[in-house]
Amino acid sequence: MKLEYIVGAIVLLFIVQFFYGVLTQPNAEFGGADGEAENVIAAINPDYEPWDPGLPTFEPPSGEIESLLFALQAAIGALVIGYFFGYYKGKNKVDQ
Repeated sequence: MKLEYIVGAIVLLFIVQFFYGVLTQPNAEFGGADGEAENVIAAINPDYEPWDPGLPTFEPPSGEIESLLFALQAAIGALVIGYFFGYYKGKNKVDQ
């Protein structure tokens, strides 16, 4: 029962934070941390070059593939979290 209250509080906190951001900055775009990091690095040192230009990078062929990979990553993470919630809930039922 205590776990449900904690999860509910976390969900409520997320919802409040989301709507606060939307209401205070209605025209803001959602950007990734990579893009922000590039902007900060360019502002600090415009002549910056990566320390290992030979490092292989993966560029998806299209935006749809990138979205698919992101959704797949989120689904796998949700499965892992759901598994552990179920495991501990079942463990608590057995212990009682």
